Amino acid sequence: MRWERAVADGLPAEVSHAFGIFDRTLCGIQEAGMSPSDYWWLPERENTCGACREAAEAIDDRWPQATMRGEDARVSVARQR
Repeated sequence: MRWERAVADGLPAEVSHAFGIFDRTLCGIQEAGMSPSDYWWLPERENTCGACREAAEAIDDRWPQATMRGEDARVSVARQR
């Protein structure tokens, strides 16, 4: 999976959430100033949010594996300033 970890002051540090779009995690949490980190969000870790994992799996299952997955594929949101 190609997701970055979500970072924001209001997110609990003990649970790892995947950054989605519109300043929300994949499970729908929205915090002011949320952004993707420079680090991968890894769904196999113990502290991974289960709802983020389910959403990531559903999204990834819809994308063509040959063209949208792989070592160099990464989901990221470009922000306009």
